[in-house]
Amino acid sequence: QVQVVESGGDLVQAGESLRLSCTASGLTFVNAAMAWFRQAPGKEREGVSCISWNGGSTVYTDSVKGRFTISRDNAKNTLYLQMNSLKPEDTAMYYCAASRRALCGTSWDRDLKYWGVGTQVTVSS
Repeated sequence: QVQVVESGGDLVQAGESLRLSCTASGLTFVNAAMAWFRQAPGKEREGVSCISWNGGSTVYTDSVKGRFTISRDNAKNTLYLQMNSLKPEDTAMYYCAASRRALCGTSWDRDLKYWGVGTQVTVSS
């Protein structure tokens, strides 16, 4: 049985940092590109970032470029999202997802197979 579990969400002030973690089990983690998504109240889910199976390539949505860093530790089956210079508009539920593919292709935000239940990030102004 596949399990994807996020952690690290919290309430922080604007300008502060957070690191999200995601641990996956029951799948061959090293074979899958992994991604972070977020959904704010009243808004559609948004792809935040994707990382290829070996960490060799990454993709970021424009709004987080230069502030967020995605990484992975295949030995620990764990995905990370380092979020710096947080803004109130980053407030959302953050979800981790495992891709059907090993690489983050042009449709990386639609190639997801397994999802976690999310971790809440709230940034106060």
